[in-house]
Formats: sequence, structure tokens, C-alpha cells
Amino acid sequence: MKPIDATQLAEIIGGELIAGDGALFLNGVSIDSRTIQSGQVFFAITGENFDGHQYAASAIEEGTACIVVQQDVDTPPQTKTPLIQVDNCIAALAQFAAWYRQQLSAKIIAITGSVGKTTTRQILHQILSRFFKCRQARGSFNNHIGLPLTILSAEPDDEILLLELGSNHPGEIESLTRIANPDIALITLVAPSHLEGFGTLENIVKEKASIVQGLRTGGAFHVNGDQHDLLSHIRTHYDVPITSFGLAQECDVVGTNLQTEGDGGSLVIDGQIVRVPLAGRANLMNVLAAWAVCRGLNISLPDFAKAAEWLKPPDLRLQIETIGPLTILNDCYNANPASMANALFCLFSMAADTEKRKVFIAGSMAELGLQSESLHTQLGKQAVSEGVQVLLAAGPFAEQILQGAAELKVSDPFKFCAFKNTEQLCDNLHKWIKPDDIILVKGSRSANLEKAIQRLRELFEP
Repeated sequence: MKPIDATQLAEIIGGELIAGDGALFLNGVSIDSRTIQSGQVFFAITGENFDGHQYAASAIEEGTACIVVQQDVDTPPQTKTPLIQVDNCIAALAQFAAWYRQQLSAKIIAITGSVGKTTTRQILHQILSRFFKCRQARGSFNNHIGLPLTILSAEPDDEILLLELGSNHPGEIESLTRIANPDIALITLVAPSHLEGFGTLENIVKEKASIVQGLRTGGAFHVNGDQHDLLSHIRTHYDVPITSFGLAQECDVVGTNLQTEGDGGSLVIDGQIVRVPLAGRANLMNVLAAWAVCRGLNISLPDFAKAAEWLKPPDLRLQIETIGPLTILNDCYNANPASMANALFCLFSMAADTEKRKVFIAGSMAELGLQSESLHTQLGKQAVSEGVQVLLAAGPFAEQILQGAAELKVSDPFKFCAFKNTEQLCDNLHKWIKPDDIILVKGSRSANLEKAIQRLRELFEP
């Protein structure tokens, strides 16, 4: 972060410098007193399960250059550390990020969507880093705290800043995009997710489309053109030029001849074969979305294709692992109906023309609201239709998954079992898994299915 002094920070965030030396310079931001570094300003964020104000003294001991608070705190006597009082620390953090964004010369690329936003961001980062000084969000820093922290981590000489915008309630994307004020906005794919907060797919479409609210005048807006309801909503409610990408010939950026095989695939763009060393058809679409952005940054298609050959999958997202005699599709990071369908198709494709059993270790999908039971029943049906031979479901909707599978079960050998939770599943894996199985492991973060991967390592690694 470009250094500023404490007095200037107080002015930016509408706070009052109530103690300490306002001339002290700040060169970074932290909300965690355990990892704070010398020169960083500590925002005492208050959440459901923590209160940063309790760690103000600890932050000073660790060398913080300033503390932003919304209530009284205990500090060491005679400390010169500046103390800034605000009404709300989270709002102040957002205000600081919005100000700092305007100081940056980097192009801001903001990505949202129900499926593929994190993977597309990481694909873009890997490719753009070959041509620009490029920075991206850490992990899934995509909410009202993570996004400001990412913006504030940018350096003055960064040329590209990749941001991810997530949401589980209406209004969050609009708030985030107004902070980010992107030069380029991208919507990957809109699908049923976080229905507990949104209720309907129509509301999700509205939410994702609102990313345009913060787009800079003259900015580029890239949208999945195969989603006609999304395009229709944007064109009806917003007067902004759109660049569409997809498989339909009427799209501005068209992908054709999509092929998947094993842990990779390819597609054709404007006559150029683009080989992608990532599993699944959805990753080919993610690469197509990335090209829609890169072409506007004056990267040639041959250079893009060459860079795409070296892509690596993000952690816990259709990562293909070999554990002894097993082949694992590790997709433990998150799950919704659309990403589940893609992962099952990937399992089917990888097991095609082999004698390996197709095994699906399924965790429940979170935040689907009133549609949770029906969507988990549908998941069980999809598993059978993709040829799954062993289905092990864990979590609060495991029975619904098996109910759907049982409705479509046509013949043996098909084995299935429901488990109360992931721990119970792990305790029984040795009874169900055989050498040479190919196994998809996928569920929402709350399922903690990384534990199942670890148990498989314990059982099958030499």
C-alpha cells in the first residue's frame, strides 16, 4: 500500500484522531493482531464470534502503526500509537478501500457469478501475470471485508488487480462493485446458489447483474451469452455495452468443438485450438471467459493459447490426485447444483473406457433454503444418470440424495449409503472403497470433506 500518515487516514474515513502521533506513517492494513506487521494499521473489526477491540493492546505490542476503533479500548500507558475513532470499523475499512482504489493506476477486473468465479480469477491471474504486474485476491476474499483488504494490498506499480465479488444476500454485489469501481466486469455463470438468502434464481440474476452499478464509464462488461435470462435482464435494466461469450454463434466471443479427456481438454476460438490442462467442460468455459477479458487487454490469441497450456487448477477445485491405486477428483471447496452437475460429468468422462468404478462421495450443498430437499434429491438422480456405481452421502441431506438415486436405480451393481456426518463417513470408508476406484469428493465448505481425502491417504498411500 502507498504510505499515508494517520492524520490523513482519519480524514479519509471520517474519523477522529483521539490519541497518538498523527504524523506516523502507515504502509498496510490488518484485521488480525496475530499476523500484524510493523507499519500496518489495525482495524478493530467486530464480528459475530470475535471483537478486534479486545486485541488492541496486542496489536500495539506487535508493532501496529495505528488503530481504528469504534469503542473505547485499553492501550499501554504513554503509547504514541495513533488511535482513530469511527462510527463503524467495517464501514471505515470500505471507505478507505474506495478512496485508495481511486489512487491506483492499475486496471481493476471484478468477477462475479454463481459458478466459476474463483477458478476464472485464478486462470486470469496465471495468464495475465505473463504480460503484466498482476495481483489477485487472496483465497476467496470476496466479501465486505475481504474485498477492501485486497484493494488495500495493491502496490502503486501494480498494473492489474483481480477482484472477486461474492454474495449470499441481495444488495451485496452493488455495495462491493461501488467500492471496486472496476474498469472491467465479468459475470461467469448464474445458477441456483445461496437460495436461502435469495429465494429464486431470478433474484440471483438481479444480484449478479448489479455488478454493472460500479463499472467505470466506458468500462468493459463481459457476460455469459448462453444465459439468455441474464442478458435480457441486463439489456432491459442497464444502458451499457456488453461483450458476450459462450457457445452460441450470436455471442461476440464464441467457443466451439469443446473436447474433454481425462485431466484436460480443448476448445477452438476463432480457428485457434486452445489446449487446457484442467479437468471438466466447465473449465473450458472458464478459459473462454478469460479470453473475453484478455482480448480487450491486447493479448494475442496465440499468446493466450500458449499461456493456457501451463494452467494449474486452484486448490480443492477439481484437482486430480493419485492416492496409491486411487484416482481422486478433489472438489471439496464448495458446491451448488450447477457445480455438482459439472463435477459428475467430469467423473463420467474420466472413467470412460476404463474398468474403474465410479465413486461419488457427496457432501450436502449449503444455503439452498426451501429447495434444499428437492435439489439434493435431484443430485442423487444425476449421480445415477452419470453412471455412479458407489454413492456415499454425508450430512443433513444425505437421505434425500439417496432417495433420488433410488428412484433412478435400474440395475446392480449399485451401492449406496448415507452417513450422519463426515466423521461417520470417514470411519466407514475402508468398507466401501477398493483399489483402482476413481472417486469424486465434493460438497460445500461446511461438509469438511478434506477429512475424507485425508482418510483415503491414510488407507491407500504406501
